Amino acid sequence: MEIKADTTVCIGAGMCALTAPQVFDQSEDEGTVVLLQKVPPQELEEAARRAVTLCPSGAISIV
Repeated sequence: MEIKADTTVCIGAGMCALTAPQVFDQSEDEGTVVLLQKVPPQELEEAARRAVTLCPSGAISIV
């Protein structure tokens, strides 16, 4: 599983960071998504998938 994040689409809702904080964070300056793990370990895949589903702007996706 590989994750892609598009900061130009991100609206800073923070659902990703709340749902999978080991995989996503938010920029302190802009509040947009920061991808901590492009390829999360298997034990974090479920949370990462849930975060992708919950993202209101579609800024994160699974490649």
